[in-house]
Amino acid sequence: MSKKVLILTGDAVEALEVYYPYYRCLEEGFEVTIASPTDKKVLHTVVHDFEDWQTFTEKRGYQVEAHASFEQINPEEYDALIIPGGRAPEHIRMHKDFPRIARHFFQQDKPIMILCHASVALTVIADEIKGRKITAYMACRPEVEAAGATYVETRFHVDRNLISGHAWNDLPQLMKEFIKQVQAS
Repeated sequence: MSKKVLILTGDAVEALEVYYPYYRCLEEGFEVTIASPTDKKVLHTVVHDFEDWQTFTEKRGYQVEAHASFEQINPEEYDALIIPGGRAPEHIRMHKDFPRIARHFFQQDKPIMILCHASVALTVIADEIKGRKITAYMACRPEVEAAGATYVETRFHVDRNLISGHAWNDLPQLMKEFIKQVQAS
């Protein structure tokens, strides 16, 4: 029986942070569901780049298909969770079903991969990340620390089942660890 992976995201997800994990999981033979806060079937992605600015730049990206809404998700049916970054984490955390879904993966000790701004989404379940060590895009440090987690100044970090990364260019390391944990679960 193949492993099932859930990706929680919405409009303004960072393109590489949703596409790379999605296709990499499919290559491994995992069943993957991309879930959006609403019934919206086509999500807009954005492309963040590190140009000669003091912060990242943002451009429109490709569209990605959502397979389900948060309301339709039973997290018990999934073996692992991915929350990509971009601006999507800011608004998906506001959906009433987000805490129910995300909390399940922490409480059941299932593999969770977050990257870039995804740490911001987890602040609504601060009780689950309190005391954990997380890396994220540097601008997310205040939210990580306010939620009671320790911000780690590395590009990649593993705290038991929580795999976190700084940005899309850390995906090879993140996915290697994520796949290893999913296969072992």
